[in-house]
Amino acid sequence: MDKSVNELKKIMESETQEEKKRSPQKWAGFVENTVVNFFDEYKIEKLAIEDGNGNKAKLSRTKENGIKIEYSSTVLM
Repeated sequence: MDKSVNELKKIMESETQEEKKRSPQKWAGFVENTVVNFFDEYKIEKLAIEDGNGNKAKLSRTKENGIKIEYSSTVLM
């Protein structure tokens, strides 16, 4: 489990400062693609992430083995 958490941290840390100034669409895309793939690959039951800029996401597995995603984003101008 520590290995998978470290891999997710590396993905998030590898982004440049410019990429961290995300629009809500980019955060949603990151959550719906990269995070969902990670969540599914490691068969995780629940996951909560935040990027330190106000963007948050929660993923959980449903009884039917689907993935429920809740996310919010904050935009600073």
